[in-house]
Amino acid sequence: MIQINAMGDTCPIPVVKTKNAIKELGQSGGVVETLVDNEISVQNLTKMANQKGYGVKSEKLSENQFKVTMTIGEGGAQQISSSEPTECIVPSGQKKNIVVAVSSDTMGVGAEKLGQTLLKGFFYALGQQDILPQTILFYNGGAAITCEDSASLEDLKSLEAQGVEIMTCGTCLDFYGLTEKLRVGEITNMYSIVEKLTSADLVVKP
Repeated sequence: MIQINAMGDTCPIPVVKTKNAIKELGQSGGVVETLVDNEISVQNLTKMANQKGYGVKSEKLSENQFKVTMTIGEGGAQQISSSEPTECIVPSGQKKNIVVAVSSDTMGVGAEKLGQTLLKGFFYALGQQDILPQTILFYNGGAAITCEDSASLEDLKSLEAQGVEIMTCGTCLDFYGLTEKLRVGEITNMYSIVEKLTSADLVVKP
């Protein structure tokens, strides 16, 4: 059994921690218990377990403490084999060219603080995927994400270390007075941005 403490963690960290623990179990399977402090995390974990075919149950331990137990392998659903297809299927020997385009320092429309929290969670979750994008483009308000004091710098540096190309619009950096504050990736121009977008197999815009 593996026990995960995700108390205080915001989405998608409880799910990511649990997925990593399941990988540690290997093909023999086993049980993973995850502690969380809100019902939304319980719902997210339950949904993930149901999608993967794991046995799952949840228990409310106290007002702000919940336990989600997943059973993988014997005693529950069988663990998904690594030989099964992933969500993105491409011809053998070819890598899907995924480009992420970020035009704002928030994700979605609504409360600014919530949008910033969601965007930080997006980059964290992005770095945990089996298939990573080839390039992440930052322009307009999104240029601030690659600069000093950005909450996502460590996640972006981790993505870059894994081979993801990080590119920020030079005109945008100049407009916002951020050119000297760039801390990850490289400066690019509109021609290259258009080239990356038009040659992509898939463009993701958070």
